[in-house]
Amino acid sequence: MSPVPHAPPVSLRAQAYQSFQQQIVDANIRAGQFVSQRELMQLLDMPLGAVRELIPRLEAEGLVKTVPQRGLQVAHVDLKLINNAFQLRLLLEREAASRFVSVIADRDLAAIELAHLEIVRRARGSVIDASLLKDATAVDWGLHDLMIDTLGNELISEVYRINSLRVRLIKLEGSTLSPEVLIPAMEEHLWFIEALKRRDAQAVVERLSHHIESAHRRVLGLPRPDMPWSLETHK
Repeated sequence: MSPVPHAPPVSLRAQAYQSFQQQIVDANIRAGQFVSQRELMQLLDMPLGAVRELIPRLEAEGLVKTVPQRGLQVAHVDLKLINNAFQLRLLLEREAASRFVSVIADRDLAAIELAHLEIVRRARGSVIDASLLKDATAVDWGLHDLMIDTLGNELISEVYRINSLRVRLIKLEGSTLSPEVLIPAMEEHLWFIEALKRRDAQAVVERLSHHIESAHRRVLGLPRPDMPWSLETHK
């Protein structure tokens, strides 16, 4: 019997990068924050050598910059970054959604829909705590990530992953998940999923665009665009 092939070992630099991503997701690294190499080493639980090798990649991706006498600064959120990040997100996700609608299986859509409805049920039934926020974030971004990966293009997936970190930094800086934010976001996802279930490619792209624009406007402090649908009509 042939031996089972082993996955290649992950380098310390790659592990450090994955840990940095997770720290952003967990809101332990925030936009504009200053951090020394030693502090980053402790935060990522990685050796100093791996952190030093990580920094050029983070700088190249625009996630950190070196400030003389102050150390490393996580990307600062300004109007240009917000607009650029959301424009790039819209371009990539519209392309992904136009393919996703034709390839996602009915059973997978049913599971995605059920996960969203469960988040809404929990949000309406109790106080939104850290556990619910973590689960809601996983459900929210999980759908977007799945659409991008369905394209099967590693270059697009990599660009999207980097940009999604910028968007998460922006959201941490510009808004806080709450009943007023979480439930409408889940409603928009369910509105989008409804179009996916009907295999209506035009509606899928339009509703995704609405969802991303809604998030963009919320970060800018503008009212969200009207959505002619709510969970009350979702049967």
